[in-house]
Amino acid sequence: MTDYQKADDLKSIPALVASAPIEANAFLAFNHAVERQDGVIPSKYRELISLAVALTTQCAYCLDVHTAQAAKAGATREEVAEAAFIAAAVRAGGTLGHALLAQRLFQRHRDEQQT
Repeated sequence: MTDYQKADDLKSIPALVASAPIEANAFLAFNHAVERQDGVIPSKYRELISLAVALTTQCAYCLDVHTAQAAKAGATREEVAEAAFIAAAVRAGGTLGHALLAQRLFQRHRDEQQT
């Protein structure tokens, strides 16, 4: 399906908000607080962080929005590329962290089978 996710889907946000206004407004207030311009972290870095998270969560809509906002905030192509590789490394590190858990759980289940 090549048209599964479309940029035009973002136009459906008002309908989604109307369908669950309490939850949506709470989310939007939180999102607004995070995207504020007067924070200690400058807008460009906020957008690079957002873009890195969007890459790891693989949200196409977030990639679209935060790539545009990063460019608007003055990020360079090189900064976007570095953010992508940082995100990839952190995600890979998370895999190894979970591998440690898997090793411990494996040993626990193996020990349980032997008793």
